[in-house]
Order: sequence, then structure tokens, then C-alpha cells
Amino acid sequence: MVAIGAISYLGSHGAELLRAGSTEPVVDRGILDWTERIRAFAREADTADLRRLRVRLEDKGPIVAFHWRGAPDEEAARAAIDSIAAKAEAAGLRTHWGRKVLEVRPPVRIDKGAGITSFLADTDVDVAMYVGDDVTDLDAFHALVTLADEGRISKAIRVGVRSDEGPTEITEQADIVLDGPEGVAGLLAVLAAD
Repeated sequence: MVAIGAISYLGSHGAELLRAGSTEPVVDRGILDWTERIRAFAREADTADLRRLRVRLEDKGPIVAFHWRGAPDEEAARAAIDSIAAKAEAAGLRTHWGRKVLEVRPPVRIDKGAGITSFLADTDVDVAMYVGDDVTDLDAFHALVTLADEGRISKAIRVGVRSDEGPTEITEQADIVLDGPEGVAGLLAVLAAD
């Protein structure tokens, strides 16, 4: 979605790492081994009934997300998602809930905390800032604090983005709280100006 070759990227909740100058992301082999099984689960779950409810599927490689935001009948859509979650867990897969989204993941550790720890490994980064607005970002907040406590970075800056649907933990655990994407754009503009 963004292609600036001088910047490293972390994607799929920490499962993919694209280092500056590289053209292909590195994905842990243990995660890759599950990708086809996750996709097969998604194909089976993608029924005509689910599409009628306007549940949207998102293929994230080793993760599949079921979004029900904006479904005409969110209650019925959520009931269908609950059934999908039960089937995923019975199949030995992991479920992860976000704001009006269910992610079905392989039974290996995939989270933004593990991702940010891997991302910063073997770097000379002294200060790290992370911006987040959802429950999945809390893992990254915790990882940054751990990295600072261990002395691997000198300062962790946790930026929470306030929203009507966001978890209160984001603003409670953040060092700085901004209002929406506009607040993040303003922060980045200030940082770029210095």
C-alpha cells in the first residue's frame, strides 16, 4: 500500500517483515505452513448466507478476517461470525477479535508485540514510537515497554488514537492520545518538520 524503499515495514500483525531495500517480505516458515489451511477454512466459511449478511472476508495471507462492520443486520452477522469462530477453534485454529472483525489465525504466535520485537531486533534504534487504535495494538504497546525495561531501547512512546469504537485500554496505556487519523497526520507533520 505504501512503497518507500528506504523504510522497513511490518505487516499482517507482525507475521511479515519487509526490510528496507528488499522486495519480498520474510514470513516465518511455521506460519507459512498454515496459510493454505487458513485459506481452505475461509473458502468453506464463505457461504451464500454469509455473503447475504454482507460479511466481508479479507485474505491476509496466514490470517483470514471476517468483517461485519456496516452489515445491514449486524446482530445476525455477528451470530454467523460466532458460529465461524466456534468452527475455527474446533479445527485447531486460533481466533482473535477486534472491532467488528474476527480473525482466524494459525495456532502459532502472531501478534504485533512479537512483530515489533522482531522488527527492532539487531537494529540500533534508541527510541521507538508506535501508533495504535485497536485491541491488537496493545501487544505492541506492551512489547515496547518490555524492550525499554530490558534496556534494548531507551524510550518507548505509545501513541493511542481515540475513536468511538476503540478500546479504552488504548487511551489508558498510551503516553500520548490523539483524535482520529487527523491527529496522527498532525503528529507526523510535526515530526517531519523537525
